[in-house]
Amino acid sequence: MKTLSPYLLLVAVAIALDQWIKHLVETTLAFQEKVDLVPFLALFRTYNTGIAFSMLSSFGDTGLIVVSLVVAAFVLYLATRTTPGQVIARVGFALIVGGALGNLIDRAVYGHVIDYILFHTPVWSFAVFNLADVFISVGAALVVLEEFVAWRREPKPSND
Repeated sequence: MKTLSPYLLLVAVAIALDQWIKHLVETTLAFQEKVDLVPFLALFRTYNTGIAFSMLSSFGDTGLIVVSLVVAAFVLYLATRTTPGQVIARVGFALIVGGALGNLIDRAVYGHVIDYILFHTPVWSFAVFNLADVFISVGAALVVLEEFVAWRREPKPSND
């Protein structure tokens, strides 16, 4: 358990930071009014009733909560199969779980996920997302990176 403590702490910090920022967004940012920060980045509070780009919104709150719990459990299962030397993957899994639980809290409490980050140009905009989504994406990239590095380090079979 001691070897997992830093990762559990990272999960808790990710959840706390995500929820704190969402609280600030909910209490200070007008709903669906763009606040430009730089020419390509704005704050824009909106609600997502689905998962990742509003997919599966037809599942309803309970269905999405169940899906989220199953995915988080599967990610935790994968994390338990890592070795202590797979630090990058463990950090990645912790970020994925922290982000997933941050969005799960929103869905359970509010019936939707609070999104507020908008990348855009004058003629195009990306889906609005939040810090929990960033944690999930960065975490997934870290897990893939760990796997790629491990694959590259594997000894190559000789053709003798």
